[in-house]
Amino acid sequence: MPSDARGGWPTSMMGRLSLLLVGGVLVVQLALGALWNAQLRADRRAEAEAAAQVLGHGAAHTIRSLRSVPASYRPLVVQQQRDMGGARFLLWLNDAPVPVQPIAPAALAEQALASLARTLHADLASLPGLQLAFSWPGEVQVSPAGARLVELPELWAQQLLLPQPAPVLLVQTELEPGHWLLLATLMPNPYFLDGSDAFSAERLLLPGISLAVALLLLMLFVLRGIIRPLARLSDAATAIGQGEPMPALPETGSREFINTARAFRAMQQRIHNYLEDRERLFVAISHDLRTPITRLKLRSELLDDDTLRTEFEEDLDELDMMVKGALQNVSDSDIHEDVVDVRLDALIARLVRGAQLSGQAVAFTPAGLTVRAKPLALKRALGNLLDNALFYGARAEISVRRDGPHTEIAVRDHGPGVPDEALPRLFDPHLRLSHGREHNAGGMGLGLGIARSLVQAQGGELLLANHPEGGFVARIRLPA
Repeated sequence: MPSDARGGWPTSMMGRLSLLLVGGVLVVQLALGALWNAQLRADRRAEAEAAAQVLGHGAAHTIRSLRSVPASYRPLVVQQQRDMGGARFLLWLNDAPVPVQPIAPAALAEQALASLARTLHADLASLPGLQLAFSWPGEVQVSPAGARLVELPELWAQQLLLPQPAPVLLVQTELEPGHWLLLATLMPNPYFLDGSDAFSAERLLLPGISLAVALLLLMLFVLRGIIRPLARLSDAATAIGQGEPMPALPETGSREFINTARAFRAMQQRIHNYLEDRERLFVAISHDLRTPITRLKLRSELLDDDTLRTEFEEDLDELDMMVKGALQNVSDSDIHEDVVDVRLDALIARLVRGAQLSGQAVAFTPAGLTVRAKPLALKRALGNLLDNALFYGARAEISVRRDGPHTEIAVRDHGPGVPDEALPRLFDPHLRLSHGREHNAGGMGLGLGIARSLVQAQGGELLLANHPEGGFVARIRLPA
């Protein structure tokens, strides 16, 4: 996924499809998990309530049996039950209730205790001082004196002490004043509290790993297979836009891409034919127009009236300049040359020397930078900008600097600048501002438009603005 994202939303199709795919799958998984969690909790609740009812009936029977035995014989009955071992309930007779350290609050445990209480009250008419709680084995006391469950003989407590600790259910009730009974047991499913949450880390780990692997494989193979043809199509469009040979587009992939590739090749061939026809047309126009203009100039020399002859020559010169400007505006915007490493210092120095030989004031400080560009096209673009700067300002300055991923060439003049409302229209063909006509009466208003076309054909951009310290500045920004 590319880093150039707007507001967290990726700009590439691969990134967007991946984000939508991952988001969609996660939403579905969360919805299914929520439904599963609700069903799981309902099943666990029903199971815990049913198990508590069974334990409640057993505890009620045990309490009823001990109540029917004389108090003096109860210790003997309890001792026999302990010595037999394997009984569901561990029984202990006390003269007061035992303090209990309950487990952390849990909804399922509370529901089991509520179901147990309802069952006991339904089976027994009287349960004075009834206390119900779950406690961990290591914290269970069986007598007020402090005897602990884990300290009892193995035979007595073997059914309560499992290899992995499970919550112990404690039931305390007063058989008669001063005689308390403690019943300790485990739920039929001792670990009924475990795994009751579908969103627990243990339950999410394995599905999460499986989902991540599946999405990764899907993005690597399926999405890349869908995006790769589109990337080739993008490369082909970029090559055509920069005047380079179009790479081959294989007729493989989806039916839509094959149709698109065929249509793109047909479009490219039509563009190529159009460009060839256009060049032939330009040559013909240039030849057909220059010949009669030349003949008219020769014939104007035969006129006896000097004033009329001068007017004819001025009109013909203007017509000749309009033809040259119009042809240059079209033909110079498409220069067929290779992209090479261009040393900017050497290229700009040649332009500066030419201007200085003509008596113009141009300042330039070498920067030692190199760019990948079409040298002739770049020279023509810089030449147009320098000509404009010298026409409208007494002197010009050229500077070169590296600006992040771009190389910037700035051409500044010290003229009157441009009105702010006219800045958006400076690239319009034949646009001449009032101060421009005063400084350069022979211009046609095509130089900036040609320069922008030459720069854009190389993947750059031309920016125009008034300089904060006065004058006008044109900046060429090329990929570094």
